[in-house]
Amino acid sequence: MKKIVMSLAGAILIMTGCSPSIGNSDEEVVQNKDETKQQSNSIVSSQQLSEENYRTVLPYRPSASRGVITNQMGNRVDIDEMETGLRRLSKEYFEPEQYFYEEGQYLTSDMLYNWLDTYPTDKQLKNLEERVENNKDQFSEADLNARKQALNPPLDEENATKEDYEENPKYLTHILEQNYLKKNDDNQMELVGASIGIALKSVYTYDVEGNTYHREISKSEMMKKGKEIAQTVLERVRNIEELSDVPIMIALYREEDQSSPVPGNFVAITDAEAGKASIGEWETVHEENVLFPSDEGEEKYHDTHQLVQNFGTRVEEYFPNYVGVIGEGFYMNEELQKLTLEIPLEFYGKGEVTGFTQYAYGLVQEMFQDYYELEVKIKSNEKMESLIYREAGDDEATVHIFDS
Repeated sequence: MKKIVMSLAGAILIMTGCSPSIGNSDEEVVQNKDETKQQSNSIVSSQQLSEENYRTVLPYRPSASRGVITNQMGNRVDIDEMETGLRRLSKEYFEPEQYFYEEGQYLTSDMLYNWLDTYPTDKQLKNLEERVENNKDQFSEADLNARKQALNPPLDEENATKEDYEENPKYLTHILEQNYLKKNDDNQMELVGASIGIALKSVYTYDVEGNTYHREISKSEMMKKGKEIAQTVLERVRNIEELSDVPIMIALYREEDQSSPVPGNFVAITDAEAGKASIGEWETVHEENVLFPSDEGEEKYHDTHQLVQNFGTRVEEYFPNYVGVIGEGFYMNEELQKLTLEIPLEFYGKGEVTGFTQYAYGLVQEMFQDYYELEVKIKSNEKMESLIYREAGDDEATVHIFDS
C-alpha cells in the first residue's frame, strides 16, 4: 500500500531512507580539545540512522575551513558530490559501524587559501623578497612563506596574457578534510584516521581584456598534476601534529564545468599508512554522474536514456505543457546505483499537486526496476512540491507531499 506523509519531519526520515529506533542510550564521553589538550564532555549517539551512515559527536563542530569550498568551487552540485562522495569512499577504510565522523578540524581557512593560490612568478617573487628585505608595507618573511605555499602554477593574473593563462591553468580548486574518530579504553574520543579530497578542474575559465575563454584540461593532464599536488599535501599534513601518525585516505575529484547540471566525480584513490608521508599506488575509481536525456547518456546507457524519455512521455499525457523531465544517473563500475528525476511543473492548487503525485507514484511502480535507488522530485517555481523516494531493493516507494 502506498505511504503518504504530510510533515516536514517525515521528510527527514524519508531522505535518510531508514527508521532508527528511539531510545535514551546516548553516551557522554570525554573528547580532547585540539589546542589545549584539555578534556571536555561530548555526547556520542548510539543511534545510527543506517549501517551506511556515520554517527557524529555532539556538540557538532564545524570545519576549521568552513565556507572555503563555496568560495572556491563554482558549481553547487560539485560541492555536494565532493562532500558526500568523499564520505562514501571513506567507508572502504573507516567502517561506519566502528568509526564516528567529524568535519575536518586541522586544515584551516587561512592554510587552504594559501595552498589554493597561484605561485608567484619569478618577477613577483623577486618583488616580494625585496619588500621583505626593505621592510616595505610591513610585508614579513611569514607573508612571503605563505605565498610560497601556493600549489597552482605561477601566474601574475593582473598582467597575464592569454598565452600565460593557457600555459599555466589553475588546476587545484579545493582541498577537503574529513576526520574519523573512535572511543578508546579511557572513554575518550580520539582521532584515528582522516580523508583528504582534492578537487581539480576539467575546464579552466579566465578573462583577458573583457573576453572570457575556456581552457579544457584533459583527464591525463589533470591526473598528472593532481598526483603531484596530493604528494605535497600529504607531506604538509604530516607536519600537523594531530595528523602526523594516523592513516590517511586521499582521493582526486574531477569537477564538471560550472554550468553543468550534473556533478563531476572522484577518479582516483590512494592511502598512506599511519606515519608515512609518501604515496604509493593509485587505484582508479569507476564512478560517474550522467545527465538524461543527453547524447552521452543515450550513447553509453541507452536503456536508462530510453526509460527517462518514456517516463517523460507518460508525464506529458497528464500535463501536456510541462517542460520536460531531467534525470541524473549515478553509476559505479557502469552499474546504475541511483536515478534522480526532476519534474518542473506549474500547479494552481494543492489538489493538482496531490493528483499528479499519485499519478507519478503509479508510473514509478509500473516502470522502474528496484535494483537501484530512485528519487522523483516534483517542483514548481523552484519549490519542492512533493517527493517520491524508493530505496534499492524495496517493493514500494515512499511519498511526501510538502505543506505550503
